[in-house]
Amino acid sequence: MKRWMKYVKPYLKSFILGPLGMIVEVVGEMFMPLVLAMIINDADAGVLTVGSSIGYAGALALIALLMMAGGVCGAYFGAKASVNFAADLRSDVYSNIQKYSFANIDKFSASSLVTRMTNDVTQLQNFVNMLLRMALRSPGMFIGGIVMAVMLKPSLSVVLAVTMPMMLVVIGLLIRLGFPRFERLQKKVDKLNATVRENVTNVRVVKSFVREDYEIDKFETDNADLKKSGMNAVKIMIYMGPVMNLFMYATVIAIIWLGHSEVLYYGMPVGDLSAFVTYTTQILSSLMMVTMLLMTSSRAMASAKRIREVLDEVPDIQDAENVNCDRKIEAGNIEFKNVSFRYYKNSEESVLENIDLTIPAGSTVGIIGSTGCGKTTLVSMIPRLYDVDCGEVLVDGVNVKDYSLVNLRDGIGMVLQKNLLFAGSIADNLRWGDMEASDEEMKKMARYAAADKFVSTFNDGYDTELDKGGTNLSGGQKQRLCIARALLKKPKILILDDSTSAVDTATEAQIREAFRSEIPDCTKIIIAQRISSVKDSDMIVVMNDGKITGIGTHDELLENNAEYGEIYYSQMDKKGA
Repeated sequence: MKRWMKYVKPYLKSFILGPLGMIVEVVGEMFMPLVLAMIINDADAGVLTVGSSIGYAGALALIALLMMAGGVCGAYFGAKASVNFAADLRSDVYSNIQKYSFANIDKFSASSLVTRMTNDVTQLQNFVNMLLRMALRSPGMFIGGIVMAVMLKPSLSVVLAVTMPMMLVVIGLLIRLGFPRFERLQKKVDKLNATVRENVTNVRVVKSFVREDYEIDKFETDNADLKKSGMNAVKIMIYMGPVMNLFMYATVIAIIWLGHSEVLYYGMPVGDLSAFVTYTTQILSSLMMVTMLLMTSSRAMASAKRIREVLDEVPDIQDAENVNCDRKIEAGNIEFKNVSFRYYKNSEESVLENIDLTIPAGSTVGIIGSTGCGKTTLVSMIPRLYDVDCGEVLVDGVNVKDYSLVNLRDGIGMVLQKNLLFAGSIADNLRWGDMEASDEEMKKMARYAAADKFVSTFNDGYDTELDKGGTNLSGGQKQRLCIARALLKKPKILILDDSTSAVDTATEAQIREAFRSEIPDCTKIIIAQRISSVKDSDMIVVMNDGKITGIGTHDELLENNAEYGEIYYSQMDKKGA
């Protein structure tokens, strides 16, 4: 409960006024049957006059207005409290996700995190809203109804003593059946969201391989699973209403059956019997409300559990307790000391094994090797996208764990294999590197990345709007913009992870020349598949199966490293062909 109080306290006023408004409505519901009973009794006794009728009408109107005011007040403040509760909770969930490492995100999956932040939070919002409207209203109706019923006719109240325990047993059974079904339902929502997300993200691949029918079948399978789980959960709700109504009407019939003799033989006023029946329906209706609230709570509890998992997840990469927050990368010297790494800690297979490597500040280093040999994983250790299992990574002689994550990553520009751009203008995307950058600085870095030329051909230039993911650009154009964005950070270390693969060799040569002449003090690490991309580097690192198999210049490796020679000559043969 303490976890959720954080989201209640800022809106405590609404959390209090909402239920109080519903209490006003309940008070009206308690007095309304009494006034109606008085009207019926006076009419039955023949003493109802015009004056008394007007008085009764005024009383009923006043009660109705108070009930309306209470109901509106309760609904408004209940909605206000629940919406703000959900908004703050959603913000905290999103903020915590932003702190996750890749490993944390992989643990949940992206689609599950989206579902938890949207659907699950909405379930809690609906529960809070319902709770505020019923938390006092249902108990108020229940207690008030019993008090008024006993005051009217204690002997008839025995019927309630028999039926209410039976209803409570049924309610408990239905809730016990409902909770695990709602938990399974949320997992099916996760799975369907994952399928839709994957299809929409990769729609170009789907269409190019003409796999629409396959994707439709996969979606239909997941949709059918969700429908089945939904129906299993809804069945509980389907039975709830009829079963509760059965108890209600059976109780009313029993009261009328027993009450008619009280009217006929023991002088009980007809109006009192009518009021007693009304109070009985109110009592049983309040139990039905509680039942609906508890059923909603079953799904909300399942959602709350999933949200707690996200909030309680501790990012496995975060600042050390005594980290020096003022320390920044000054030169860009990098050193790997006996580094090993596994993606899965219980796995015996290492992705990197006993890596020892020193990269001097300001140098240009190429890393080449077969697909899956650990090149990307190796450079991911520098900005702590992953942490080493053993060994250490040093930048300027300081362990990367002794930098704050903000300062460490702020000093490193990284262009990932997958070129990610966001919806918005080209200028907006480039200024991710430096939000305060001037137009001239932005254009200068675009020239270094050979992007200014093609951007200038657009009608709106740097104000050209990009679709989500930059889908209205070619692969090479996206790569060059991503490089310009990284350069705008003015990093001390620049990592290019196969980020010129879609660029022609002439443009790539232009980019490399700009690196040499314009940013000589920046340490540049270039991961590539093409020998031409790393040939002129100060040092080339050859990797295979998570190990370094060679270090040297192009000529040295060509002479001494068989693996590098094999890659070189295979590419030369293809080029000649």
